[in-house]
Amino acid sequence: MELREFAAQVLFGTTLEHKLQSPGPITDLNPGPAVTTPDLPGRPPDLRFKKIGEGRDSFPGVAHLEKEEHRGKLLHFFANHELLATELMALVLLKFPDAPPAFRLGVLRTLQDEQAHTRLYIERMRDCGIHFGALPLSGYFWRMVSPMANPLDYVTSLSLTFEQANLDFARHYSTAFARVGDLATANLLHGIYQDEIAHVAYGLRWFRKWKNPGESDWDAFCRQLKFPLSPQRAKGLTLNMEGRRAAGLDETFIANLNVYSQSKGRTPNVFWFNPLAEAFIAHGPGHQPPHILAQLALDLETLPQFLCRQDDIVLVESPPSVAFRVSIQAAGLPLPEFVPRSKLAHLTIRKLGRLRPWAWAPDSVALLTPLMKQLATETRTPEQSFHPGIAELYSKTWSARWLRSFLGEIENPEPWLCTTEVAGQTCSTVDEALQAVAHIRAGHHHRVVIKADFGAAGSNTIRLFEPQPTPTQIQWLKRQLCHGQAVVVEPWLDRVTDFSAQLEMSPEGLRLCGYTSLITNARGQFVANTATPGHSRQIPASVLAAFPEKPDLAARCLALYTKLFERLEMDLKKAGHIGPFGVDALVYKGADGLCRIKPVVEFNPRHTMGRLTLELMRHAAQGISGRLEIITSSRLRSEGFATFSLMAAARRAQFPLEWTAAEPRRILGGWLALNDPERAGAALAAFRYSKP
Repeated sequence: MELREFAAQVLFGTTLEHKLQSPGPITDLNPGPAVTTPDLPGRPPDLRFKKIGEGRDSFPGVAHLEKEEHRGKLLHFFANHELLATELMALVLLKFPDAPPAFRLGVLRTLQDEQAHTRLYIERMRDCGIHFGALPLSGYFWRMVSPMANPLDYVTSLSLTFEQANLDFARHYSTAFARVGDLATANLLHGIYQDEIAHVAYGLRWFRKWKNPGESDWDAFCRQLKFPLSPQRAKGLTLNMEGRRAAGLDETFIANLNVYSQSKGRTPNVFWFNPLAEAFIAHGPGHQPPHILAQLALDLETLPQFLCRQDDIVLVESPPSVAFRVSIQAAGLPLPEFVPRSKLAHLTIRKLGRLRPWAWAPDSVALLTPLMKQLATETRTPEQSFHPGIAELYSKTWSARWLRSFLGEIENPEPWLCTTEVAGQTCSTVDEALQAVAHIRAGHHHRVVIKADFGAAGSNTIRLFEPQPTPTQIQWLKRQLCHGQAVVVEPWLDRVTDFSAQLEMSPEGLRLCGYTSLITNARGQFVANTATPGHSRQIPASVLAAFPEKPDLAARCLALYTKLFERLEMDLKKAGHIGPFGVDALVYKGADGLCRIKPVVEFNPRHTMGRLTLELMRHAAQGISGRLEIITSSRLRSEGFATFSLMAAARRAQFPLEWTAAEPRRILGGWLALNDPERAGAALAAFRYSKP
């Protein structure tokens, strides 16, 4: 029989007998003209594909394999996959008659293997009481592979994607069937697994022959795949590295595949780290941040990965190293898909969930607007995501006025609550600011802080501790006020402890995510966030410790914040803010020696390190505390380390990660770098899990 005739019989046959028949000697003397890809392969009526969107039986898990019916269902899935591979290989032979004879001969041999696999599955599932066609059949493989434009597309999408994934599935389920005592099926799958190693090796050989010789196997593979296929489809439940090595895949390819992540169906959310949002609000989208701040933002750009769920997307300048992703994977934390911002256009053809920048501001609107038409679960426009009403939420002026108003509404204020005099005074001229300073000092607060309307982490402020402002401080004031912006003048408080409440605003309302403690330096700038057991519903112990004489403070403080959140929810709804929201607060000691709580120091209508801390605590075992810190290059040197990677290695050795024995595993202790130590230039974020 001619190869062309045989392939047509397999592809267009309408009975299983025709599709699975393997005649005697086959020659390839008359390849004939190329055929046009049919919409569907020929099939008997009971084996036709279900329509897209129709329901399907769930894939049986290994926990159900003790029942013969479930074993038969699983084999039904596998039989359809093998039949699809057979049909696609027949299509290759008919679609590319000019392909090298050696390649066509290899496709024929592989096709005959797939026919045999299909027959074996059908026979075995019949023993389990399931006939082929009893369940809905997916045409996914056909839709993904049949549009191939050349043989390179074929070996990339079938041999190196779906057949490579079967290196995982075949071995995994062979072991699972053996575990429940079904040795016949276990041996069948083991034999198919051995064949798949040869099939992947065959595809790899031709892939290397046809790909750009200047590209690595991994880079060429990623580039050649056509969306929605991705390397994620080339792996199964667990990565079988031994099988891939046996097929000839190199260690770099295997390592990259191991840490690769892309959604297989769930609509992903898109995250982006833009921590300099306040500066872009103050200075506009053309703002050029100082080099050190730009470097810090670049170093920490992967932090949103800890806000993600599996299969979400993080936009980055460049993906983190394989070694860093392996360390996160080894810690048991989910890995998102990292997409370079230079390839943002690739996302404009994908269905997306929500856009989750660190902050909505001019820079995030400019970057993410092209993706808004792809959103499946969110319909907000650029104008709704960021506008003057939302910009106002970032201002120190709004925080100070809000606190002053909130305190004024409390009929019988608690003695441990601050008064309006520490809420801050908004000033729009130098004279107003100096008068506010004089007023504060007359009230027994000699030290004063002046904050620019937009600034973060204690930056963009001056501290007036001298009797009179210096000329430099006056010039700073003039610069801040020259463009119509305001400043906030406040007493510099004798801090006892800082803390924060982390919230999430949605169309349904404002939700409390939890409380964290804040550690700041002498200038009030961020050093670390900590969370203790019970953080999701309890005021931090560091706050309560400042009031040992008030055993009921926890309940009273929670009641205060309940009122505060109710008022805040109305204002956020009015402003149209959707997304994360942080409330920074502190305990201070007054001139009378008594401690008081300032419930709002400032608002953060964005993600914060406190929110990141709470998300990382989701992976902690019960009773475990966490600490997130940002290690700067100056601290690196002060501790005697030449590089962040050396410090990271020392910390990992000093505090190795430990997990609970039971599934799902939770972290009991240890240290984890949150951005790539090898690439960090200005800062390294780290998280430490420990017992309180």
